[in-house]
Amino acid sequence: MPAILTLAKLTVWEASRRKLLIALVALTVIIIAGTTFLMSRLWTIPADHGRPPSEVEVRLIASQLLVVITFMFAAVLALSSVMVAAPSISADVESGLVLSMLSRPVRRADLVIGKWLGLGVLVIIYAGGAGTLELIGVDLTTGYVPPHPIPLLAYVAGMGIILLTLALFVSTRLSGMTGGIIGLAAYFIAWVGGILGGVGVALNNDSLRHSGTVISLLVPTDQLWRGAVYSMEPASILATARTAGRALAGNPFLVTDPPAYAFLAWTVVWVLGLLALTIWSFRVREV
Repeated sequence: MPAILTLAKLTVWEASRRKLLIALVALTVIIIAGTTFLMSRLWTIPADHGRPPSEVEVRLIASQLLVVITFMFAAVLALSSVMVAAPSISADVESGLVLSMLSRPVRRADLVIGKWLGLGVLVIIYAGGAGTLELIGVDLTTGYVPPHPIPLLAYVAGMGIILLTLALFVSTRLSGMTGGIIGLAAYFIAWVGGILGGVGVALNNDSLRHSGTVISLLVPTDQLWRGAVYSMEPASILATARTAGRALAGNPFLVTDPPAYAFLAWTVVWVLGLLALTIWSFRVREV
């Protein structure tokens, strides 16, 4: 355990020195400032007959804009998680650094778990910190607070954890560039798969619905995204959407039900299982 914690701290320190992380923080601050300003201007948008919008209208618009903003943050988090984790092991192997680390009383499993913990901490800090600041900005300017803010942040962080675990697994066998491409491709395939599954529900097409289910089980990021959307939707929007029945099931920005507990349990099993597979893959690799 001491070796794992030491490696986790080292991973956090190394990642914090990269220009990618510095650029990500700067970009995030700019985005939060820009979106907060945008939210503040909602009060000046003319409504019917030039009258200013009511408080209810402003909050309703803010809730839908927040979904789009969160999607942008989720995409940035996915990109960053993959690009940081993809070269995490492969770069150390290629440079020979891993040999000096493993010559000490450090097991390969300790190295993998330490890197995973360190990167996971960064993902959670970013998702929690950036998400909280964004929600505070929206609350201060419009008065809107999502119905379930904590699950919202947890779902977004979970997406990052899934992708960094996948990228770390690929990093045990392939180069960082290849791992990054595979991780991002998996993220967008999962998102498209979720849309296909929703379209299948809307059209009562079993083939599309089953295809979406299989993809969501293989890469469970889309279902977490849908959980995040559900956490942001106000009750009035959910009530209106539910009256439409399954017709809106294909809309990835409007979700009427949270992910099933069974799926959340599967997501935990997926992450832990892939982490175990990562340890095995690195253990049998020649370095």
